Amino acid sequence: MANIARIRRESRLRRHRRVRKKIHGTAERPRLAVHRTNKHFNMQLIDDDLGHTIAAASSVETDMRSTSGATVSAATKVGALIAQRAKAAGVSTVVFDRGGFAYHGRVAAAAEAAREAGLEF
Repeated sequence: MANIARIRRESRLRRHRRVRKKIHGTAERPRLAVHRTNKHFNMQLIDDDLGHTIAAASSVETDMRSTSGATVSAATKVGALIAQRAKAAGVSTVVFDRGGFAYHGRVAAAAEAAREAGLEF
């Protein structure tokens, strides 16, 4: 069983490296990185030139704990929250980094929520 989990993790990291070859976040257009686990969902705005996180949102935060972090609705809330924090930081356009995850389900829902809240990508 552990062997299958290791293979899946390594495959996702291989896909992530392949995606990261093509995208790079700057101060004007940071990278919107997504990470999902079986229990939670996280998004970060990252300036790769400086290696700094500009803003972050997660299903682990106290105001998000009322619902499970493993649902599409939680990912939608996280997507809207990261867009709100990006606007507060003065960011309007981003580069989307799906992190080796398929653009489906929670990842797609969070991206659509961020777009609806005003982020351009």
